[in-house]
Amino acid sequence: MAAEQALALVVRGTDWSETSRITTLFTREFGKLRGLAKGGRRLKSSFDCSFDLLTVCRVVFLRKAQGGLDLLTEARMEEQFPALRENLAALNAGYYVAELLSDGTQDYDPHPELFDAALDTLRKLGEPGESPVDAVTRFELVWLKELGYRPRLDVCTGCGKAVPGGVTRVWFSPAAGGVVCTPCSPSQPDRRPLTGDALRAIATGVVAEPVRAEVRAVLGQVVSFVLGRRPRMHRFLTDR
Repeated sequence: MAAEQALALVVRGTDWSETSRITTLFTREFGKLRGLAKGGRRLKSSFDCSFDLLTVCRVVFLRKAQGGLDLLTEARMEEQFPALRENLAALNAGYYVAELLSDGTQDYDPHPELFDAALDTLRKLGEPGESPVDAVTRFELVWLKELGYRPRLDVCTGCGKAVPGGVTRVWFSPAAGGVVCTPCSPSQPDRRPLTGDALRAIATGVVAEPVRAEVRAVLGQVVSFVLGRRPRMHRFLTDR
């Protein structure tokens, strides 16, 4: 059994015994994996990190077949984000990123761009003046795109009719995957109105203050639809 190496972000962890730990990692090379770190809780072990949540590690592991836990054999800490511990809003936003990676991705489905976006988000969350809400909004858009759920905003998802440029109001349906025109809207019970400015903000990823709350509400619905539930950390997303 050949050993694999990966750059990994710790997105979940549970104690398995007095000395070992089960850790969920989102890796750049392999996507999400769950590994058993035998002896990972001992003071002296082959792991140069404690697998704390939101820690970036370089790991070596043995890949198990048939859905079993991978076996982590080595880990070296590469990066932490200490500034998050000094700002509760930023820390909660970081936990939200971890939840989307842990619960919203598939095992061994690599998304290097999503991994890079996660680390970029965590770094920005520690910067003075950075809005945690705006940071996670940008991350959500990358997460949705990488998973194939980026909302369709240029045409009606029902009939394919183009959305007119400069439109001031449309219908939006998370279940339909984007915009629905007025004739198609009755077939979507979850439809909601969306202003043209909010639509353009979601399309470009540039969210100005006047439409910030509206964009957050829409993306919250879309993320909840993709996960099949409302994210646990969603209600803790604030700027203060």
